[in-house]
Amino acid sequence: MFTGIVTAIGTVTHSAQQGDRRVRIACPYDPATIDIGASIACSGACMTVVEKGVLRQAQDGRDGGWFAVDVSGESVSRTAPGMWDEGAKLNLETALKLGDELGGHIVTGHVDAVGEVVGSEEVGGSTRLTIRAPRDIAPFIAPKGSITVDGVSLTVNEVTDRDDCACDFTLNIIPHTGDVTTLGALTEGDGVNLEIDVLARYLKRMQALAG
Repeated sequence: MFTGIVTAIGTVTHSAQQGDRRVRIACPYDPATIDIGASIACSGACMTVVEKGVLRQAQDGRDGGWFAVDVSGESVSRTAPGMWDEGAKLNLETALKLGDELGGHIVTGHVDAVGEVVGSEEVGGSTRLTIRAPRDIAPFIAPKGSITVDGVSLTVNEVTDRDDCACDFTLNIIPHTGDVTTLGALTEGDGVNLEIDVLARYLKRMQALAG
């Protein structure tokens, strides 16, 4: 379980097919604090740590770490294109612990769909992102509701339904969020991992049964 509050940006340094795809991710986490078998959300996808080690950070000279995950073909097919390739940047969040502050919303780390950035513009000091969500999850997205985009907990501003039953929704990305996550680098045409609010999932199910 996660909150959608990103604590680090990692970089894929190695990606190779070994049955599943073995992906090594460099990060500023102290390896001593990462347990083998622990869950880490990688741009919204919950992954299990299978290896870890110390990595010298070239930019500041401080020791950082790396961890490796095995990404199944199913996970690759259901996440944003290219996110597991070498050089890709990933939003990282370690699993929620009892007593931790719940600063975002309840996030499971299961990607429901891949959306597409269809608009990005500066409004004041922030960035207004427009993302197109596929029809399968469009009914679960509502104005002022929560959604997870590449592992980041965000509030939906507006929703525009489309004739093909998909929808476009807008988000406001403040400078801080853009700086400490990968969202500040998104451009039109980029794919993003989407997870709907778990409450919306249950409400939709209850509505279907009531009908």
